[in-house]
Amino acid sequence: MKTVEGGVCAAKGFLAAGVHCGIRKNKTKKDLALIYSEKKATAAAVYTTNLVKGAPLVVTKQHLADGMAQAVICNSGNANTCNANGVEIAEKMCSLLADKLGVSADDVVVASTGVIGQPLDIAPIAAGIPQLVASLGKDSASAAQGIMTTDTKRKEIAVEFQIGGATCHLGGIAKGSGMIHPNMATMLVFLTTDCAISAKMLQQALSGDVSETFNMVSVDGDTSTNDMVTLLANGMAGNVEITAPGADFDAFMQALNTVTVYLCRRIAGDGEGATKLLECKVTGAATHEIAKTVAKSVICSSLTKAAMFGADANWGRVLCAIGYSGADVDVMKIDVAFRSPAGTVAVCQNGAGIPFSEEQAKSILSESEIEILVELNAGSTASTAWGCDLTYDYVKINGDYRT
Repeated sequence: MKTVEGGVCAAKGFLAAGVHCGIRKNKTKKDLALIYSEKKATAAAVYTTNLVKGAPLVVTKQHLADGMAQAVICNSGNANTCNANGVEIAEKMCSLLADKLGVSADDVVVASTGVIGQPLDIAPIAAGIPQLVASLGKDSASAAQGIMTTDTKRKEIAVEFQIGGATCHLGGIAKGSGMIHPNMATMLVFLTTDCAISAKMLQQALSGDVSETFNMVSVDGDTSTNDMVTLLANGMAGNVEITAPGADFDAFMQALNTVTVYLCRRIAGDGEGATKLLECKVTGAATHEIAKTVAKSVICSSLTKAAMFGADANWGRVLCAIGYSGADVDVMKIDVAFRSPAGTVAVCQNGAGIPFSEEQAKSILSESEIEILVELNAGSTASTAWGCDLTYDYVKINGDYRT
């Protein structure tokens, strides 16, 4: 397996585009994106657990009930959530696009991201769809830009891998900077592959991967109303269709995980106002669930996030987060260390502080990527969670988000 260029267009038969249609006031920012498969694809999705759900999710769930799709349309700048006519607008987006592409509206995935509670005008979208379709090409980057809100970095990746002698590709684009917290979905992620895989196995792959990747990301503790992960597989690589677990399915899962972990890190590192990517690695847990619970608790701790912003090796905040996590751990066995490209410093052993160089710790925590290493000394399972530091700019961004 190797990383390749192309994002969602790396897979055979997939085209993409992104344009500015007028939803957002800033004409330099794209606000409408499209991904299209030349062949109808099997499809899978995982959705937000927030009880308040955006209208596009309601429509997409209905459209994916048969496990098939051919296009994805997404707007940024307006979430189309908590609007009386939200479902009507989402369905209209699908039908307008379907008419232009010559596909069924039921085979269109629809998504929206942006401000909640503001009516979404269909007029600019209707006016922009002809240009959007006309712009279709191997342009994953434009689509990635079209789904961004407060993101500062484009999030895009693709890999090439082998299935039964056939060369397959899997790529993705994502958006996510704020309102990022575990319990999928917590962001918008669109994945494409030319691998032939049944809808049942595709859903199994996506659901299984999400629990270990996107559900382990947190920026601010807020679970979004709109976000989801979708995966389309058009089978154009020509491999024998994956219909059951086995070596081919394992290879597919490895490719999927490579893409999703990369996107997780990009999303966490681009958290609103963030200056540092945080990665909490928990090892030595008695069970996998305990490892996950501990990792998520540490990465969600506002006090730990603030300490990392200040390059302060306040390891007690890590232990505190473990203590209130609800995980069944023996605090007197826990070791904590911080690691970055500048080195590693152990700060806690057997649940108690140990002498360490504050100067060295400051240097380690001043890097842009920091690992928080937690050894529970209770077993052999592990888990990783991703997050970012908590900065002054996070408050500034969200203090006037609507303006």
